[in-house]
Amino acid sequence: MANENSTAPVNVGLFATCLVDLFRPAVGFAAAQLIAATGCTVHVPEQTCCGQPAYNSGDRRHSRQIARQVIETFAAYDYVVVPSGSCGGMIAVHYPDLFADDPEWSRRARALAAKTFELTVFLADVMKFDPVAVQYDGTATYHDACAGLRELGIREQPRELLAGVDGLNLEEMAETEACCGFGGTFCVKYGEISTDIVSRKTANVAKTGADLLLAGDLGCLLNIAGRLKREGSSVQVRHVAEVLAGMTDQAPPIGENGEG
Repeated sequence: MANENSTAPVNVGLFATCLVDLFRPAVGFAAAQLIAATGCTVHVPEQTCCGQPAYNSGDRRHSRQIARQVIETFAAYDYVVVPSGSCGGMIAVHYPDLFADDPEWSRRARALAAKTFELTVFLADVMKFDPVAVQYDGTATYHDACAGLRELGIREQPRELLAGVDGLNLEEMAETEACCGFGGTFCVKYGEISTDIVSRKTANVAKTGADLLLAGDLGCLLNIAGRLKREGSSVQVRHVAEVLAGMTDQAPPIGENGEG
């Protein structure tokens, strides 16, 4: 644990993300519970979007405005933890690039980037967290979301944590690292292509025989859950934090409340 030789509390700012706030608050509660279980003090300050939609659309001016708000809001915390590889990647990878021509904001962006971690990375690599007394009886398969995998190198961390869940069998799907077709505004702009991509993903999910699909990015989960539902699949969809926190009884599977 990062503070094992210190009595000072480790203060963590939870960046909840827009999708979690609007569509799946249960993920935010699960993330907060997991962070608190490491001995850290969790703070959830008033926050806004990370700016990724504007950034991906080429709107750098508004991206910078949003990024400045985030940088100022989370500057005081020891760590910033995000239950999303895409939002985590925006802060940790793209914020420094946004301010490359501004020495002061570049310094502040790099400082924030250095202490920002996706949830499973924070738990597994930073805090060396081991799930305790958590059980899920069933077979799951895991989708590696693009941004987390390619920008932040997230792959082994969620699997390492899930290995500590009693009763859970993890069955890997084919092409687990392939895109699900969400891509933020991509699924809106290129609906037919997105549908083709996600249909390949759901076919691979079905071949595993798993009853549960897990991932660490809510955008991907909403997209895949929507397709599974339209195909009449019985596979449940959840954010990995819900299983790790033992909170699968707190909310129905993703897609059963009209999401996706």
